Amino acid sequence: MDIHTAIATRRSIGKVKSDPVSREDIEKMLEAATWAPNHRHTEPWKFFVMEGEGRGVLGRAYADIALDGVTGLSTEEEAQQRSTHEKKAFRSPVIIAVAVTPSSGPQISEIEEFAAAHAAVQNMLLTAHSLGLGAVWRTGDPTYHPKMRAAFQLEAREHLVGFVYVGYPDMDTPKSSRVPFAQKTVWLNA
Repeated sequence: MDIHTAIATRRSIGKVKSDPVSREDIEKMLEAATWAPNHRHTEPWKFFVMEGEGRGVLGRAYADIALDGVTGLSTEEEAQQRSTHEKKAFRSPVIIAVAVTPSSGPQISEIEEFAAAHAAVQNMLLTAHSLGLGAVWRTGDPTYHPKMRAAFQLEAREHLVGFVYVGYPDMDTPKSSRVPFAQKTVWLNA
């Protein structure tokens, strides 16, 4: 698949089969991620690949966050709520948590470190698509919660930038369109 086709046809695939994804394909995605542009060659990304029961780390964190500060539930209600939130981590056979570890230094801008980690995620998504895999980049408030950071044992300067859920598509590829670039472009000519 040529790069333009991959970019134009890649879609978020949120419903995937439970079939395992080969380690080789996961490694191809991770390798592609490491080739993302990054200012000063800091390579600020970190990856956590979760398969099988390893996805429980994410599931427990989702449940802990959802129940944080909730009171008055019976034991049965709390168990039901916990189960509901833990299941979110089992919607695909592989989940890759992506974190950024910003480098420090006089010429390092933290926002550029985040941009590099985001570019790494895009490389992963495009690679998954080119391999016939479905993937979706999930974020949201739980991603940035202190309990989620603790679940992945992130240090003070480290942050999660999202979770890439990966598997074989179990849905039709959604149709999409974009506003023509001309409507979003200003040409500055001398």
